[in-house]
Amino acid sequence: MDFVEGEVLYFDKPYKWTSFDVVGRVRWQLCRSIGVKKLKVGHAGTLDPLATGVLVVCTGKATKRIEELQYGTKEYVATLKLGATTPSFDLEKEIDATYPTEHITRPMVEEVLQQFKGTIQQIPPVFSACKVDGKRAYMSARHGQEVELKPKTLTIDEIELVDYNMPEITIRVVCSKGTYIRALARDIGQALQSGAHLTALRRTRVGDVTVDQCYDPEKFIEMIKTTL
Repeated sequence: MDFVEGEVLYFDKPYKWTSFDVVGRVRWQLCRSIGVKKLKVGHAGTLDPLATGVLVVCTGKATKRIEELQYGTKEYVATLKLGATTPSFDLEKEIDATYPTEHITRPMVEEVLQQFKGTIQQIPPVFSACKVDGKRAYMSARHGQEVELKPKTLTIDEIELVDYNMPEITIRVVCSKGTYIRALARDIGQALQSGAHLTALRRTRVGDVTVDQCYDPEKFIEMIKTTL
């Protein structure tokens, strides 16, 4: 592998690591191993700290491909807790409201999920990296400021119920760039006349690369020593 000329690498991002944590770890390991002081390293398609799974990392001249690689179709497996919401739509923030779930049935969930298949409009979470007036939305939200985000057009190719264990459900989603699964959880909760938030999220595929093909960022150098 030629990391200066450029490589596209795939990592299984650990829980509570930021995407930048992975980039920093990979850059540090590579600089030490190939004996360079500086090396361009970047990621394509951010994963939230509480999510795990496939993260695309580019090195050297391959960083020019980051925008192109962000457009790869993504697959997620997500667990939602019904009947409760949080301001961040996941476990980053505490529950702020509860809702009834007694009326929800498995057939109802399966029917509601199909409403989200195809081209849809989605309002991103306020706790997100979307920019409003030049500032990241999450920076304003964390300071208690009101944030108004515009709906974005995106495509959900596949969505299915994987497990039904009330008050939790697990779904599989295949979708386009820019889809916020946290926001999808919010919208599913509302469509069920209740509330919902994410309790677990794993990106299982980007393009044709699945999570079982990914490197562990902590053991990366040991795994590729024969190619250096």
